[in-house]
Amino acid sequence: MANSQGTRAGQAIKTGQNSWIDQELDESVFQDARLGRRLRALLARFAQAPGQSIPWVCQDWANTKAAYRFLSNERVNEADILAGHFSATRQRIVAASQAPVLVLHDTTEFAYHRDSDHALGLLGKVNSGWDSQGRVRHHTVRGLLMHSSLAVTTEGLPLGLAAVKFWSRSKFKGTNALKRSINPTRVPIELKESMCWLDNVRLSGEMFEQPERCVHIGDRGSDIYELFCQAHEAQTHFIFRTCADRLAGDGTHTVATYLREVRCRGLHRIQVRNSQGQERCALLELKYCRVRLLPPRAKQSRYPPLMLTVLQAVEREAPLHADPIDWKLITNLPVTSRAQAIEKLDWYAMRWKIETYHKILKSGCRAEDSKLRTAQRLTNLIAMFCLLGWRIFWLTMMNRAAPEAPPRMAFTEAEVEVLDRLRPPSCTAASPCRQSLSSCLMQLARLGGYLARASDPPPGNTVI
Repeated sequence: MANSQGTRAGQAIKTGQNSWIDQELDESVFQDARLGRRLRALLARFAQAPGQSIPWVCQDWANTKAAYRFLSNERVNEADILAGHFSATRQRIVAASQAPVLVLHDTTEFAYHRDSDHALGLLGKVNSGWDSQGRVRHHTVRGLLMHSSLAVTTEGLPLGLAAVKFWSRSKFKGTNALKRSINPTRVPIELKESMCWLDNVRLSGEMFEQPERCVHIGDRGSDIYELFCQAHEAQTHFIFRTCADRLAGDGTHTVATYLREVRCRGLHRIQVRNSQGQERCALLELKYCRVRLLPPRAKQSRYPPLMLTVLQAVEREAPLHADPIDWKLITNLPVTSRAQAIEKLDWYAMRWKIETYHKILKSGCRAEDSKLRTAQRLTNLIAMFCLLGWRIFWLTMMNRAAPEAPPRMAFTEAEVEVLDRLRPPSCTAASPCRQSLSSCLMQLARLGGYLARASDPPPGNTVI
């Protein structure tokens, strides 16, 4: 199943010189055709040297100055840069048959060292140590925030971005003061940063035109009742991790009350890894029940009750000095058996892939190393890195989802020929005519230092 879906999704990538760039860009959205050509040239240069600075990839002053002018042009924005990619994502979703598509949501910060916050906005203040008199010192962190929505198959193959939203904290100035004066649940959702969740769910549904196939996945930041209502109205599905003990039933009980009365419906064993990379086996107790969820009291006149399913997975006998697993998920998908409960847990576990995608943007493309000074220029640059980051992630996961796929699904004819010539003589003698996507990616990984030993796992995003 993984191989077939990966192959169909990969077939949406055309062949030819700079084939993937041709498909991920739409030059017609620019008012000036020269801007589209400049974007194509600049993205091709970054693709040849991910993580390098603008002067390094441009090589000469003429191209460097043209790149700076493009990024600062008022007629260029992130929506135009990503328009072609959104269209290509839609095509890959169609090519992936009628299987469910997981839309992973998360917010990340891009921090920069700047003397002034007027051009970038504030991210917050952090503790930077103590002075000679023992007083705590704080320094201001400046930068941008990005809420991204990544579409993946149920096997984990990234199909592309479904929606992206950039903003800075200056746009929500005064909201914290409002929260201190009144109940936070009374603050309109339109005045909160949480509105980005609703915007991206709406944009994803409008782009795909198949909301019933989408399953939106989010961490505890997605525990927003307005978000539940919007997904219900859009007739799309979701699996969100909840952190609030919400009112349920007739209003005299909460979700935790209902879960305490539910017996264990089954056990599930998983492998987990801590922050040091050490793996252990965890045995989870599964509970699930369907409840009538109520909105917060301050919003009960505005939003209706919803019939949703709560799924809880709690680790049994967690080892000492280890945080026990306790996932409490809320979904509008049916969960009536142990198999369905495990399926929903596996889908939620895919959420970590968007964390990996953000890591590619920061560690691989080095988006936070840029010296650009304005939010507009940085947003345009990060939008380009979003395309490059997806390409790296797609290559890595395609190697695992469909290793025997034709190599021209990801490489041009010239690239396949060069990579084939780099194969060791022993491999060439053993299979002189056998080429696959995996074999070409293996040679590409060797160029990045991958040893390809028998015990080595498949090459990861860093090597690719």
